[in-house]
Formats: sequence, C-alpha cells, structure tokens
Amino acid sequence: MILAEFLPAAPHVQWQYALQMGVRHAICKCAPELTGLQAPWDLDALRTIQQRFTAAGLTLYGLEGDQFDMRRIKFGLDGRDDDIELYCRMLRNMGALGIPLLCYNFMAGIGWHRTHGDVPTRGGALTSRFDAADIPSSLTEAGAVSAERMWANYTYFIRNVMPVAEQAGVRMGMHPDDPPLPELRGIARILSTPENFERAMALAPSPNNGVTFCQANFKLMGCDVAAWARRLMEQQKIFFVHFRDVQGTAQRFEETFHDDGPTDMPALLKLYHELSFAGPVRVDHVPTLAGETNDQPGYGSLGRLFAIGYTKGVMQALKIPIE
Repeated sequence: MILAEFLPAAPHVQWQYALQMGVRHAICKCAPELTGLQAPWDLDALRTIQQRFTAAGLTLYGLEGDQFDMRRIKFGLDGRDDDIELYCRMLRNMGALGIPLLCYNFMAGIGWHRTHGDVPTRGGALTSRFDAADIPSSLTEAGAVSAERMWANYTYFIRNVMPVAEQAGVRMGMHPDDPPLPELRGIARILSTPENFERAMALAPSPNNGVTFCQANFKLMGCDVAAWARRLMEQQKIFFVHFRDVQGTAQRFEETFHDDGPTDMPALLKLYHELSFAGPVRVDHVPTLAGETNDQPGYGSLGRLFAIGYTKGVMQALKIPIE
C-alpha cells in the first residue's frame, strides 16, 4: 500500500513534513491559479511540476481535482468539446510522464462544500461542519439542473475521455459528491449513492475506469462502508483511498480526528490489505490544531501530521507494508 500526501505544486514546508514523516508519494492539484503555470494539458508545465517533486525526493503519483475550468464540460455548455480535447491532452501528458492516477469529480457549480469551518472539537481544535439547514434555498446562476441532464453530460464526458485514459495508461478514479446529497441549490449531484458509481462505470467499461474510495462520503451515503469497499475492490475498481471519518448524516455532519470518529479505521486498513489493495492512501479533512491559522479548514499541517502518524502506526501494528 502506498502512503501519499496531498501537496502544493511548488516547494513548500509541507513537502519537508511529508518527507520527515516518511511519505514519498505526492498527489497534487496543478490548476493554473495554484501553480502560476499553464494547466497540465501543457506538457512542459506538468513536466516542470513533476521535476520539482523528483528533485525533492518525492514521486508525483497522481493529480486530484479540477485541473482547469470544467464548467462547460459539467454543465454541457457550448465549448465543452474544446475543453474535452484539453482534458484528453492532459491525460496523454500524464501517460507520457508516467503519472498513473487522476482523481476527478463531477460536481457542477458547487464543489465539496461545508457551511462552517470553525466548529470546536477535541481540545479546542477547529473542525468543519456541513448543515443542509444553512444552505440558501435560492438557485445559483446555473438555475435548476436535473439529474437527467447531469447524467447526459457525464456520459458524454466519460465516453470521450476514457478511451484516451486507457491508451495513456492513466487510471481515472471518480470521487463522490461531497456532501453526497441528491442535489445542492437545485443542481443535481449524481455520484451520491454507491449504486450510481456502478452505473457510472458501466457507461464506459474499462480497466481504467474506477473509484476514489472516500470512506467518509460512502459512510454518509448510508451504506455499509466495509461491504462496498469489498465489493468494489473485488471488481478491482478502487484506485485511490481517501482515509477520513465523519460523524452525522449527509444532511448534517462534522469531520473528526482520525482516532475519534465512529468508524473502525484500523479494520478498514486491514480490509484493504487483505484484499491486496496496492494503490495510494492519503489522509484527508483534518481539524485545525492550536497555533495554526484556519484559512484552509480541513487542510492544516499539524492535523495532517497527526493523521499520517496515526495511519502509519495502525499500518505498522497490522504489519501492512508501506511504500
């Protein structure tokens, strides 16, 4: 099993933390607003980022999130074919550089969303919360977008890009809608049930079409997380694991410390190992600890150090090899 960390695209103290924690694999969002470079559909830009990681002793294993503006693709707007061509170029660049994983989502208009980012938790640490009661009832500028339209847009997208991903040797792991609700402010969210993941994969059958198994979102879907992990793993469809926990329901939940939530986290790591999962695992959505700014709720450095230490400790106790 590969222990990875979500890291900035340019050298940062978090790179040093990762190396000091024994983490050697990086996951990165390479969008232009974060890198100062072209989007990764530009080969030189992506190669530059990869070379930075390599020079620091880190391997860029995968990209995560929207690497450029995906609005036209997700909403099915004029110009989406141009954007899909850029997406395919990005996949070819990843293949050429040996970057094997793309974690993507199909949340249109509103990405992963929380209503509060400063909820006190253990010892005064700050965590994030989602409460559907605090979401405005008004529609966004996109108006009402039905599930049927979102499925049509997703089908068009995945059937155009998956053959390119397969040819390039890039595995695309779809991330759940976060929170996994049927809709948010009138925009349908189609990757919000485990059954819909199987429907999505059936639209473009390929060994390169799979899942980013974000444990907490599957829990919020109300399913048996371990059972679905087993089901998807036996189909060889889990490409990436987001190791995190929450308490509550999809309508109202809070992020937890990795050792303080309702899920048996060691049991899940043991299950992944027993099912021979050899892909990357990364911790996600941690509380902000004392002494840190809370300008990026869920992504403070100290909370991630704690979570990585916890994860490594559990893996070592269970004798799970760590790459």
